[in-house]
Amino acid sequence: MTPRLTAPARPPRRAAALLALAATVLATAFAAACGGAARRPAAAKRDPLLQPDPVLATAPDTFAVRFETTQGAFTVQFIRSWAPRGADRAYYLVRSGFYDSTRFFRVLPRFVAQFGAHGNPAVNKVWEARTFPDDPVRQSNVRGMVSFATAGPNTRTTQLFVNLAGNARLDRLGFAPVGRVTEGLARVVDSLYSGYGEGPPRGKGPDQDKLAAQGNIYLQRDFPRLDYIRTARVVSESVRRTVR
Repeated sequence: MTPRLTAPARPPRRAAALLALAATVLATAFAAACGGAARRPAAAKRDPLLQPDPVLATAPDTFAVRFETTQGAFTVQFIRSWAPRGADRAYYLVRSGFYDSTRFFRVLPRFVAQFGAHGNPAVNKVWEARTFPDDPVRQSNVRGMVSFATAGPNTRTTQLFVNLAGNARLDRLGFAPVGRVTEGLARVVDSLYSGYGEGPPRGKGPDQDKLAAQGNIYLQRDFPRLDYIRTARVVSESVRRTVR
């Protein structure tokens, strides 16, 4: 006998309803999952200045930073073997954009041009607590050398200064050069505005306590002629060596 071909049996009405409901639920869940994924906010990007890395990366053996200022550009070559801790801190700060828009708030002819207090008081507050240990002084503070400013032993944070003259007397006080100006010393750094002079209590120039608390608003209001750094960028660096 030839088998009889038949269509698949039609499911009962209740079963059909349940199948339809299940399909609807699955479709709704899938759409919600897709939509939720699309609407899920991206993770907030960490600000390296307000939330610094707890351990800084090792800087390259040498790296060059180009400072674009209101007087033109100058370049500093940082040399890690001179001051390893200082070079690591400077490298992190530059790569994080710390020095952008910072003012040369203390420019004393034949002495120093100092900068590195941030324009945002919140950033200043974070970094004033992040002091780091001194490096041995391996180079002299001759003209063109760049060193971190300090308030005493092991108090370096973010402020740097360029020696505008031979300041060898600073060597015995623990100011360890981290680099040197290789381009733009006479043309740019020597031209930075110096008319406000020393700050309190010796003079009437910018007050560092007010600068820390008020940022660039204070300087723009009371010392509008100060030159400043537009941008500071690493423009070249040596290959990092792996220490084994």
